[in-house]
Amino acid sequence: MKKLINSPDTLLRESLDGFVLAHQDILTLGDEGKFVRRSELTPGKVSLISGGGSGHEPLHAGLVGYGMLDAACPGQVFTSPTPDQMLAAVEAVDGGAGLLFIVKNYEGDVMNFDMAREMSDARIETVVTDDDVAVEGSLFTTGRRGVAGTLIVEKVVGAAAEQGTDLATLKRLGDRVNSRTRSMGVALTSCIVPAAGKPTFEIGDDEMELGVGIHGEPGRRRVKLMQANRIVEEMVGAIVRDLGDAASGDALLFVNGFGATPEMELYLVYNSARRQLEKHGVKTVRSLVGSYVTSLDMAGCSITVSMLDQELGRLWDAPVHTAALRRGC
Repeated sequence: MKKLINSPDTLLRESLDGFVLAHQDILTLGDEGKFVRRSELTPGKVSLISGGGSGHEPLHAGLVGYGMLDAACPGQVFTSPTPDQMLAAVEAVDGGAGLLFIVKNYEGDVMNFDMAREMSDARIETVVTDDDVAVEGSLFTTGRRGVAGTLIVEKVVGAAAEQGTDLATLKRLGDRVNSRTRSMGVALTSCIVPAAGKPTFEIGDDEMELGVGIHGEPGRRRVKLMQANRIVEEMVGAIVRDLGDAASGDALLFVNGFGATPEMELYLVYNSARRQLEKHGVKTVRSLVGSYVTSLDMAGCSITVSMLDQELGRLWDAPVHTAALRRGC
């Protein structure tokens, strides 16, 4: 294993220290590194908190800032943050209008965020994201996994919160965006968790994992490597079938890299995915391409399609200023 680390035991804290120093104009690190929050908070605004295991950067800490999250709680690599982290974040960013937790559908994440909500006296609602169409359950979850579509929920709901929308309405909005969003991923290589020092799974040089999870969980099946167009055709087909009657009209197309995939390949996938969506009567009117929801150093990508209406498109277009996503500020 070749990695730029000092020790697996200190990797997360040293990385967080550097991350906040690099973006100290917009971010602050909480006590004991329990959370990352905005440097400047808006009193009277509903606060958005998310989090999860590290290794998916820039999700979630990289999406803290104007127009998105107010705080993010990072766990150890692929390990859920603990309830005390969420409680500390709640106390730090509660502006008096309530808080919304945005949680990916993994057992540890859901359980720990629920525990934090029960232990807090604050008004808290939760949106659980479960956009992965590949499998209904895995090692980490009893239902669909929350993957790259989480970013879309955070962006749309974050924009509405910035405009003063109340907690109950934000909760409904988040659930609506999640219900209109589907994702599927493919892995060409495994990731390597630093503490393990070896690939999470073995995969042949001529193989790929269709429907892989962002922790390296198995997908739908292991198959021989195919040309990109064939891979994309299968992924988009699965997404469109799962959307059913909703797969018609305007959409946001998000092609996300898993950490070791060059942008040249991601844009090739985007080009193919956009053409496939057109064949299914889906018009791409918004786009995002890049590595935003990664799996350490895995080679591969995911495709996310989120069906838009006028309101959702307007909120997606709203100004945002975070470490990872900046527009219109």
